Amino acid sequence: MSAPKKIRLDKASKKLILLYADREFELPAEYLRVYSPSAEVRGHGIGQGTLVSGKMHVGIEKVASAGRYALQIFFDDGHDSGIYTWAYLRELCDRQQANWQAYLERLKYEGKGRDPDVSPVKFIG
Repeated sequence: MSAPKKIRLDKASKKLILLYADREFELPAEYLRVYSPSAEVRGHGIGQGTLVSGKMHVGIEKVASAGRYALQIFFDDGHDSGIYTWAYLRELCDRQQANWQAYLERLKYEGKGRDPDVSPVKFIG
């Protein structure tokens, strides 16, 4: 997978904008953070991933190239260990809606939320 033609960080809207030959995508910082390819989020093997919650307000401090194959994203919560390959970034673009829905459903199932200042109440019964 080739790199986007243009990459722009919009700190005000907390989005990374990627321009490809076929279209433009806007990826919110929260989406990129909860789908980080880091070992901290994905784990070291199948089924070892961690559900990241409470990142509604996260922003991106900066992005840097990681060789010629990826981006490193520096989030304002201190997370910076994910290396987003061009192929993985494009996958996040193409699957954004489905990924986001799956994430919201998993949060609900596990009784967690997007807002770090609000603790969801899980009713039993």
